[in-house]
Amino acid sequence: MAPVRQFQVTFDCADPERVARFWCEALGYVVPPPPPGFADWSEFDRALPPERQGSAFACVDPSGVGPRLFFQRVPEGKVVKNRLHLDVRVGTGLVGAERLAALEAECTRLLALGATRVRLLTADGFNESCLVMQDVEGNEFCLD
Repeated sequence: MAPVRQFQVTFDCADPERVARFWCEALGYVVPPPPPGFADWSEFDRALPPERQGSAFACVDPSGVGPRLFFQRVPEGKVVKNRLHLDVRVGTGLVGAERLAALEAECTRLLALGATRVRLLTADGFNESCLVMQDVEGNEFCLD
């Protein structure tokens, strides 16, 4: 059996810091400390060559349990549906109206952060309800 490996989830985006800060708020993640010798990430960014400034940002789970999220600037915009998305688990163990209330409450919170509501997928006898949303750059994710 192969050992369990750590991994990070990488997002291609136009504005790495903006998208990273959205996900920090959405997930309770934090921005890690800057590299040694820099007071903050802005100072580090200014030390990079002009073409690299603003090209990447990251956030981490403060408990160390969840994966690191890395955001990198790419020149092309998003044109199709994600092949991979995050499921933000806010309704685990809940069913029916109680689950819908938890999904709607989290949706309201994320809308205030710049997310977009796409559609509600209602329970179908096999899957419980979930809410499809998009982050501040249109990357799909689900409230599950």
